[in-house]
Amino acid sequence: MTSLSQPSKILDLGCGKKKRPGAIGVDYSDRHDADVIHNLNVFPYPFKDNEFDEIYLDNVLEHLDDPLGVMAEVYRICAGGGQVKVIVPYFRSVWAFIDPTHKHFFTVDSFAYYDPSHSICQRYDYVETRFKVERVVFNETLTSRWVKRIIVKFANRWPHRYEHYLSHYFPLDDISYYLTKIRIPV
Repeated sequence: MTSLSQPSKILDLGCGKKKRPGAIGVDYSDRHDADVIHNLNVFPYPFKDNEFDEIYLDNVLEHLDDPLGVMAEVYRICAGGGQVKVIVPYFRSVWAFIDPTHKHFFTVDSFAYYDPSHSICQRYDYVETRFKVERVVFNETLTSRWVKRIIVKFANRWPHRYEHYLSHYFPLDDISYYLTKIRIPV
């Protein structure tokens, strides 16, 4: 007997006018494509624990007051082993600073605080929220000229080397984090 698996339940936090197909969209404004109107600075979010298999935060986290609180809520509503994708402007990008509503800036290791295999998490242990950082990708959604494509290729192959040695000369625009929720043993 073959059982049909249930489709993934997808959440798009801060969906704006570009909600992902098949996702439940959340935004503060009813002028957008949101299915749920909610201010993401207000906790808790109106969802059950472990409800979503995939969660997207596409250019929204940099606008919110408390990224640690947001990620704690994402952890709460994400199913065990669930996937989270966060896209934000890279801290060296002119686009990170051109928007006066940006409150936070992100580097290669900005999500290391959540990954227990990373020395930053082991050393500082700021939060109980735990995600495995599967990969970090620069300029994934942006098209660029051939010179920038070479820099992107280098940065995606060696993100720390890029950030330490080249990013101030050749700043890229955005950075995507692919995370997997890690269950915390009780």
